[in-house]
Amino acid sequence: MTTTINPVLAESAGLAEFRRTAGTLTLAQRKLIVEQALVLIEQNYAHLPLKVAMHAVNPVQRLRVLRSRLERLTDASMEDEWLFHRELSTTFHSVRDLHTNYLLPAPFAGMSAFLPFAFEKCRMPSGETRYLVARIVEGYDQPSFGPGAEVTHWNGTPIDRAVEVNGQRFAGSNSAANLARGLESLTLRPLVIQLPPDEDWVVVTYRGLDGTVRDLREQWRVAKNPPAMTDPDELSASSVAQGVDLDADEKSRAKVLLYRPAVASVDAKEVAPAASDDVPTTMPNVFRARPVTTPSGTFGHLRIFSFSVNDPDAFVQEFVRLAALLPQNGLIVDVRGNGGGHIFASEMTLQTLTPKHIEPEPVQFLSTPLNLRICNRHAKNPTHQIDLGPWFPSLDESTETGAAFSCAHSITPEEDANAIGQTYHGPTVLITDARCYSATDIFSAGWADHEIGPILGVDANTGAGGANVWTHGLLATLMRIPEPDLATPYKDLPNKANMRVSIRRTLRVGKLAGTPVEDLGVRPTHQHDMTADDLLHGNKDLLAKAGELLAALPVRRLGVAWSGATVSLDTVNLDRVDLYVDDRPVATRDVADGVHALTVPSGQKLRVEGFSGGKLVAARKVTS
Repeated sequence: MTTTINPVLAESAGLAEFRRTAGTLTLAQRKLIVEQALVLIEQNYAHLPLKVAMHAVNPVQRLRVLRSRLERLTDASMEDEWLFHRELSTTFHSVRDLHTNYLLPAPFAGMSAFLPFAFEKCRMPSGETRYLVARIVEGYDQPSFGPGAEVTHWNGTPIDRAVEVNGQRFAGSNSAANLARGLESLTLRPLVIQLPPDEDWVVVTYRGLDGTVRDLREQWRVAKNPPAMTDPDELSASSVAQGVDLDADEKSRAKVLLYRPAVASVDAKEVAPAASDDVPTTMPNVFRARPVTTPSGTFGHLRIFSFSVNDPDAFVQEFVRLAALLPQNGLIVDVRGNGGGHIFASEMTLQTLTPKHIEPEPVQFLSTPLNLRICNRHAKNPTHQIDLGPWFPSLDESTETGAAFSCAHSITPEEDANAIGQTYHGPTVLITDARCYSATDIFSAGWADHEIGPILGVDANTGAGGANVWTHGLLATLMRIPEPDLATPYKDLPNKANMRVSIRRTLRVGKLAGTPVEDLGVRPTHQHDMTADDLLHGNKDLLAKAGELLAALPVRRLGVAWSGATVSLDTVNLDRVDLYVDDRPVATRDVADGVHALTVPSGQKLRVEGFSGGKLVAARKVTS
């Protein structure tokens, strides 16, 4: 019998071999990188006051000390390059912000270090926490090692302690995020944002599927990562509206290559063949849709792996299409592990699940002279990709008022966030974890702020990334158009090095209006500890809990057909409907379950609002 081997496993290089290709930065190039890091952190970083206060860190002073140390060196006395990268990476990691990163130069950029397996944490019936092998790369074979094997030690350290220590190195914004990052980075590290492991190999102690305790020595491997969909350095609508955890985004693409190679090879223009009862989708790297049967009934399960798309309208259209093909009595929207992406895509999707008017989250710049210069350039001469006019007046006034931040305006246009309206009328529940970040934090915050439905968390919080992120390359581009600014502080970085910074901080709306998302995140209304059955049998207990929450909520229906002057309504669990034609009220009627015909004036747009007990609970928009 021939064993299939994942090509990534077969073609990857050993870490020691890869490490020999690194180390070409000159002393002048290192000084330049540090100077540019100071520009971003000191003059662009929206969260700097918050981070200094919450985490007692001083990244500006650390960079100044590093700059001073470099000034005393010569080319002959330079330390190894990896020590320079470690110091700079540690400084950026100290602010606990996965939007604000030092991106390593070639040959690290575009590569990932990995072990050919992944672990997950679960709670046993006894209450103990254990770490089980959840996935292995196809073709990897070790004695009694596979999904369900229990990992007990990592290089001789108890696994729970190893996860905790590793989490401190790649710190998230809160303790739940720390542990989630620490666990994931034990076996997978995108080298553009995380330094290569110090060790060439690891020793994993595990209790095998046969009950025998063994030591497994496995070397780190390095492989090329699939490219991102959006070039973050080019000025585009997508790059300007980015809200993405690069670490999670890189890992997400690496995981597809490692554990779902068939999906990785699917042409984006093709409809991916359905697996079992999955609904086929043109975006298999973004969505997975299927009906799931739970003890409480059969419901729709719509997984959103990423919001990283170039076309947010196409994203929303595919979400609507998939939801329409799933059971209409309840929908589980699952965003676990979603590192974010296009902010438009995340906020424009919310309207499809609620009758309420969506208020996109507002954002603010830190009041600095450099941010004022950038906004001034793109307020007077806005392009179709970017218009910073709304933020300019308050930044200009801050030179006199001393205000710490600009006024707050949304990135997603409010009209786009409400253009489609509600399309799914059954109850909904959102599933989150501590790896949800950035645009996914924004999506989760919007879900909570508009009270769309319960939030079921497998962790106590989301990742708490509350910002719009721009790269050093994009900031440099903004200072070159519409005409070059000869006094720009941004200089080209060597060897494809780059940096990212939280440029605009996001604020909550609704009951928590004005509260920052950063470091606080979104707390679930209900929490579920992952079980062994969840890890090994398709989230069995997690989906059962989600089904239980859905079954406790009313199922509604608001079908609308409009032809000429006649409107036909199909209603369930509504007691009143109000109708508007071209935004003018034209009719209201008390209803019961069933079909109803109404006569309305002619027009181009019809909006129907459904009520129960005087509360707006359903809505539908139709165009003639």
